[in-house]
Parts: sequence; C-alpha cells; structure tokens
Amino acid sequence: MGKKSRRRQNKNKKKNGPSSKMNTTRVLVTSGGSEEVVEDPLSSTERDSISDVNGHNHEEKENVEAGKITALLEKEVVKEEENEEESVIPEGLAASLSFLSERQQKLAISLCQSGQSHLFEHWPVPSATPNTPSANAVAKVKVNFMKQLEAMDDGYANRGGLLKYIANAKELLVASARGDNPLADWTPHVPKSGQIYELGTAHFTAMEKVGMDQVGSCGFVVVAGGLGERLGYSGIKLGLPTEMTTETCYLQYYIETILAIQNNYAVKGMKLPLCIMVSNDTNAGTVKLLEDNKYFGMDTDQVSLIQQGDGVPALLDNEARIALDPKDRYKIQAKPHGHGDIHALMYTHGVAEKWANQGIRWAVFCQDTNGLAFHTLPLALGVSQSNGLIMNSLAVPRRAKQAIGAIARLVNNFSGEERTISVEYNQLDTLLRSTNYPEGDVNDSNTGYSPFPGNINQLIFDLNHYVNILKETRGAMPEFVNPKYKDETKTVFKKPTRLECMMQDFSTVINGNDAKFVGYTSVSSDLCFSPVKNATVDGAKIQASGTHPGVAATGEADQYGAIIKVLRSIGCNISEGSSVMFDGIKVPY
Repeated sequence: MGKKSRRRQNKNKKKNGPSSKMNTTRVLVTSGGSEEVVEDPLSSTERDSISDVNGHNHEEKENVEAGKITALLEKEVVKEEENEEESVIPEGLAASLSFLSERQQKLAISLCQSGQSHLFEHWPVPSATPNTPSANAVAKVKVNFMKQLEAMDDGYANRGGLLKYIANAKELLVASARGDNPLADWTPHVPKSGQIYELGTAHFTAMEKVGMDQVGSCGFVVVAGGLGERLGYSGIKLGLPTEMTTETCYLQYYIETILAIQNNYAVKGMKLPLCIMVSNDTNAGTVKLLEDNKYFGMDTDQVSLIQQGDGVPALLDNEARIALDPKDRYKIQAKPHGHGDIHALMYTHGVAEKWANQGIRWAVFCQDTNGLAFHTLPLALGVSQSNGLIMNSLAVPRRAKQAIGAIARLVNNFSGEERTISVEYNQLDTLLRSTNYPEGDVNDSNTGYSPFPGNINQLIFDLNHYVNILKETRGAMPEFVNPKYKDETKTVFKKPTRLECMMQDFSTVINGNDAKFVGYTSVSSDLCFSPVKNATVDGAKIQASGTHPGVAATGEADQYGAIIKVLRSIGCNISEGSSVMFDGIKVPY
C-alpha cells in the first residue's frame, strides 16, 4: 500500500484492524530491564524533544474510539462517492485517529479535504505493539501537533476557523498571481476630512482647548506584540528606556502620563483604563515588568492584557498549502497575522464594551515606542469632538514616495461611495498614475510635501460607535497577502507567506453615512512621532538617505526637542544647539 490511501481503502483497513506495517528504521530500547526492537519513526532532533510521556493507547479506549473513527471515515467515503473526488487521507493519519480527540479527528480529515494532506504524510503507522515508550512518545507528538492546529483554528474563530483561512488564502493568492489591484474600482483624491495644525497658532490653541475637556474620558490601547531584537535588544520594546537621564522605560512613561491625566482631568473616582496587546513573545515579559514595578502606580484592575494567538499558518504556494516548520516537521510554521488583530481582541475579550459601560468616551490607540505619543492628544481629541469623528488618524506631513502609509479619499467608480483610508505607500503611486494623477505621488510645489499626509497609526475612536461596529464585524479587518515570487511565473515563493491585517484598516469597515465621519489631524512629526524601531547601524543608513532613522538616540533627542518646541511656542527663548554624531547618527546637542 502506498504512503497515501484513498478513503475507501482506509475504511476497509479500519474494519480489518490496525496495520502491522513497521518503519524500516529500528532502535533498541530498554523496557523493564529487557531490550526489544521497536520502530523509531522520529528523526534524532524530534526524538530529543520528547520527554516523560505517559502511555495512553489502552485497549478499552481503542475499542470505544474505533466506532467513531470508522463512522468518520465512512462519511468521507460517501462524500467521495457523491462528489467523485480524489482527495486522500495519509495512511499514518488514518491509523492514528484512535488517540486523537473527536474534534482533532474532524479537523485533520477536513484539512485533508482542503488540500492539506501533506501535513500528515510523514506520520508513521502506529506500532503493532502499543504502550511502549516509543509508541507513546510518537502518539504524544502527533497529539501536540493537532493541538497547535486547534489553537490556530481557535485564533481564527471570529473569521470562521482554519478552513476559512485556507479558503481566504486561496482566493487572495489567485488574485495576487493575476496582479489584481484591490483598489481598481476606486479613484483617489486629496483627503478633505482633516486639517494641518501648526503649534503656536490660534487655530491649534483653540482646538487643543476643546480637546482638554475630553482627555479625562479616554481609554488607552498600546500595541506591543514585538520584541526589540531588530534593535539589538532581547527584551520587550516597552521595557526600553525612553531616555538615559532617568532611564524611564516606555511602559512606565505611558502609565505615569495616563495617571497624570486621570488625576488632573478625569471625574473624581474615574479610572482611565489601559489595554496592552501582547503576543506569545511579549506576554511574560510584560507581566513581569508590571509586577516587578507594582504596575508603576496604576491599579491592577485598570490594566487589561489581551494576547494574540500562535499566529497564522505560513503558506507554501498558490494552493495555500500550509508550511511545516523546517526544523521540526511536527510543528506548523507560524507567522504573525498583524496588528489588525487588536480590534478582534478588543471585541472577543469584551474590553471595548466594558469601557463604554464605565463611561469612557474615547479609545486612543498608540504604538509601543513613540515617546511623543501624548503631546498632541488634546489637539486630536478636539478635532474629533468638533467634527463628530468616529475615527481620527493622527498624521504627519509626508514626502512623496516616503515609506509610510498615505491618507487618501477614495471614490468608488460605480456607486460614488466615499472613504477616507490609509493607502500603503507601495500602492499609492501606481494607483495615482492609473487614475487622475498622471505624475503619480509627487510633492506639492508650495509646501514641499505630498498632498497625501502620512499615517502614523495613532488612532482615536468614538468608543460608542467603535463598540457598535465591533459587534457588526467581530473586529475582523480586511486581509491581504504579499508573497515574494521567485520569478515572473508567480508560481513559486521565495519563502512562505501568510495572510495579514492592519489596525488602520478599520476605516474600511465603517459603512454608510458613518464613513463620512472618518478624518485625520495632521501635525509636524517632531511634535508627535519619533518611533524607536531600528538598530543604530541600520538607522545611520536610513538617515543618510534623508529619512528619519527611528533609533534610540533620535527617540530620546526628539523628546527633548518636542518640549523645547512647546516652550518656544509660549514665548520662552531657547537657543538652537549644535549637532553631534553618535555611532553614525546625527542628533541635536
């Protein structure tokens, strides 16, 4: 019998009892003081990862499960006869169903139906001698493999589960290979639902005053799923120091700022909540940082940690075949689904609705390493309040073709529907050239900047509207795929890809008349945006090309610079300093 067997063959095989087929690789093991020869279906790497397993393939359980498994396989045979399909269940999987849970059995068979049989091709047929250490170890590895698939199925539950992920991926990969433009039915225009504000002007001051009445009713969301490895730092990025004078870390800075707002502007007794989105990589480090520092003075019931799952499966090809971990064939290669998951987590954990019930009016989203995040909060809140905005994106002046998302107003060519959204920089120029901007993304001759401002992913939502939209959408953001092809045939990937989603795409799920209340607030970046995201050596190259380097040195220097700018705006005379170089990074001194 071949490595795979058709469902009908598996059905007959199950009736006749388990196969006695053994792997050709054999090892000697000691059991109760005597040696016996048993199959060794695992590589040395996989075998080394197994420890202390308890036998569980007891005869009674096997008999109980046999009927269920046979029924499952018979059901698949009926489907095959009805549909005349050629899908197959690998022999090792069919013979291993007895020690999988009912849910795991159904999931495994459904995956095979969806073109994922390769995930189980390497599964050996269980030993004819059950309850040996080797047989139990192999069973445990298989069960753990299915547990990972179950976790991924649960992590995608708000969209329909793992099978829906595969279906969505196939659709998007076909569109990508064809070269489809997802914005082909839309014409871009310069956005009109926002304004540019300059510190020190009457316009800025008036709007900031409106916002000061709103700061005491905010809940804060920090997206913090990443480690600082790209910076040469092994810990969580929230643990990085904002500056070296006091070495205040970003999490401490955020919490102390929120507490200062609470103490000075919130209604007496009102606690301003903080929600942190963590990942498997950052959860333990975030909890430790909070607990070791007694939450930096914030009450524990003010803080919510919501965790992204195990990621989504990496995909091998245009058929959306799931990739196995190249270092361990009993693990799925997982990749992050993107920060757009924050909205689904806010929904499934009930955080947004809880805040609304507590009287919170606004939800403020920010990144994990932007030391200037709060300087323009009152201004942006004033814009939201004055214009009745459901979603307000803080934006910065953007140079043409700068690698930052651009805010644009799109008009549907057929329905006339309008949306204000963030368009990825690598899509904008092509979109402009294909419509009514033949020169593409170019700077305005008067301002020196692109007429399409840059999105920095600092977002403000009217919380009541946000909750209602979460209920409609379950927080699921539009997905995209960005495979890197080996050649022009677009049939082979350079490396596995995955589906992703982005938090700023919430604007695309705001429908009907509500879509008119999506806007932006544009402010000079030196007042509101200085992320720390690059290693010094990389930042030096970026800065040499004329772009902000986004390194620790500039993150600290820009904090001082922003305060100097504010002081000057109220009449303080502060002279300009000189610039110095540190490890190739130019900063003011």
